[in-house]
Amino acid sequence: MKFYFAPLEGITGYIYRSAHNTCFGKADKYFSPFITTNQDDAFKNRDIKDIMPENNKNMVLVPQLLTNNSGGFISAAKKIKQLGYEEINLNLGCPSGTVVAKHKGSGFLALREELDKFLEEIFTDPVMEISIKTRIGKDQPEEFYELLSIYNKYPLKELIIHPRVQKDFYKNKPNREIFKEALTLSKNPICYNGDIFTLKDYQEFTEEFPEVETVMLGRGLLANPGLISLITENKQLKKETLREFHDNLYENYRKILFGDRNILFKMKEIWIYLAALFTEHEKYLKKIKKSERLKDYEEAVNRLFAEQEILAG
Repeated sequence: MKFYFAPLEGITGYIYRSAHNTCFGKADKYFSPFITTNQDDAFKNRDIKDIMPENNKNMVLVPQLLTNNSGGFISAAKKIKQLGYEEINLNLGCPSGTVVAKHKGSGFLALREELDKFLEEIFTDPVMEISIKTRIGKDQPEEFYELLSIYNKYPLKELIIHPRVQKDFYKNKPNREIFKEALTLSKNPICYNGDIFTLKDYQEFTEEFPEVETVMLGRGLLANPGLISLITENKQLKKETLREFHDNLYENYRKILFGDRNILFKMKEIWIYLAALFTEHEKYLKKIKKSERLKDYEEAVNRLFAEQEILAG
C-alpha cells in the first residue's frame, strides 16, 4: 500500500511537512495546500516559498492548484515544472463556501461542460503529469457517473476520490458504494481518501477493498502523525517521538513567524488534533488554548507531556 498525506490549508505547509517527514517519514507523497494564481498569473510569495525544493528536502511533494481557468493552470504548471516537479494535482475537492462560490474546487463539479473543456485544454499538450483530487459531486452522489465519464477521457496520473459531495463537507459517511463502482468504471488509477483515522478503520477498508493500492490520509494523520507506522508495522506512537515532532514544529515556526500571537495561532491549531492522543487531555488543551504568551504555552505543553500518557492506537 502507498500512503499519501493530504493537504490541509493553513496547516500542512513546508514547516509541518518537514517536521513530519523528519520524525515519522512514512508518507510516499505529500501534497501541498492548494496554490492559486492572481490576475497576472503570479504566485503569492508564501505559495512559492512553500513549494521551493530547498524547503521540501528528502520527500516527494506534489504541488496542488486550485483554478477553473485553463490558461492559468498551464502557466502555473510551467513555472512549477521549472522548479523540478514532475506531477501537479488539480483540486476539485475543496468544499469551502468561498471557493465553491467562485466555481472552483468542488464547485467546479457542477459545471461539467466547462470542466470537460478545461481538462481538454490542459491535456492537449500537458506540461507535466496531472492528477486530480475530486469529490463525487456538488449536490448528489449520482453526479459522479457523468464526472467519471469526463475523467475517463483523459490520461490522469491518478484520480484521488473523496467519496462525499460538496454539501456534505466532512459530515456523513463517505459513499463507498459509489467508490466501489468507480474502481470498476475508471480508466485511470484510483486512490481512496476519506475517514481513515485508526488502524481499525484501515483494516476495515482494506477488507472491503483489497484491490486498492493507494490511500490518502488527512485528518487521521493530523490526529496521529504516526498512523502510517501503526498501520504498516503495528508501531505505537511514543511520547518521545511526539515531543520531538512538536519541538521541531515549534522551533521552526518561531524562526519564520513574528510575535507570540502568530506562533501560538499555528501551534494551537495543531493541538486541536493532537490533544486527543493523551489520556486526560481536556484541562491541558484548555490551558494551551488560553495561552497568550509563549511562556504560558510552553508551561502548559510541558505539563501535558510530563503528566499524561499516550493512548494506544
